[in-house]
Amino acid sequence: MSNPVLYALTVLIWGSTWLAIEYQLGVVPPEVSIVYRYALASAILFIYCKIKGLSLSFNVKNHVWFLFLGLLIFCLNYVLAYRAQIYITSALAAIAFSTMLWMNIILSRLLFGTRAGFRVMFGAVLGISGLLVIFEPQIGEVSLSDSVLYGSLLALLGALVASIGNMVSQAAQHRALPVVQANAWGMLYGAILTGLIALGQGHEYRFDATFTYIASLVYLAIFGSVVAFGAYLTLLGRIGAHRAGYATVMFPVVALILSILFEGLSLDTTIVVGTSLVLLGNVLVLKEKR
Repeated sequence: MSNPVLYALTVLIWGSTWLAIEYQLGVVPPEVSIVYRYALASAILFIYCKIKGLSLSFNVKNHVWFLFLGLLIFCLNYVLAYRAQIYITSALAAIAFSTMLWMNIILSRLLFGTRAGFRVMFGAVLGISGLLVIFEPQIGEVSLSDSVLYGSLLALLGALVASIGNMVSQAAQHRALPVVQANAWGMLYGAILTGLIALGQGHEYRFDATFTYIASLVYLAIFGSVVAFGAYLTLLGRIGAHRAGYATVMFPVVALILSILFEGLSLDTTIVVGTSLVLLGNVLVLKEKR
């Protein structure tokens, strides 16, 4: 599958998961929903590997890589992101998470010696500036308080954890570990670790048997996890985390467009200007010669 297709799949699917996650909140504690999501996703991947005849047998050293993937990408990343949105708006969370792009650029330079060219750096500035323009009306209404600062720190920590997870995935691929099997084991470990966190927090393992909860869970497991993570981590291995990370800037824009189409959000000047900046930054980052 070509890089543009992988990138489009990642952006479109993860940009749409914002709507699906809304149907996960309420009856079931967030951590428990994460357990269900990744337990189902890992089961699907294990079945796929068996059907395709892909080997699932790896040595202990490889399982350490899978464990770190599970801890960072499929566990702590989501726990911190969900918890952050208890204290801050989705707009602040989106901006905080988009800083993962800069974290990827810095960590890629430190760990792999990857130099981000001028186009990538300038594109990153344009992209995050565009998000600030889009969400400025919402940010302007936020009062600075201890809870907002705490939530913002949680979101930034979640972005950092995800960025470190990106580095682990890139390093694992450099060691020729296959993405599909790595995701299968990583999601299993992520579900187990998140389950332990949920138990430690005293959450009950209840289930919401409504159509909306089950449908959103299936969508998040199959498309938001199996397909999107497979596409993104494959892309990351091909073009590097410093460029693939721009997808995090595009997610809120896709979510915004869906809100305009399906939730009656009105189109105004800030959305047009901000989206234009994000898209221009996207072109600069992805068109840079390797």
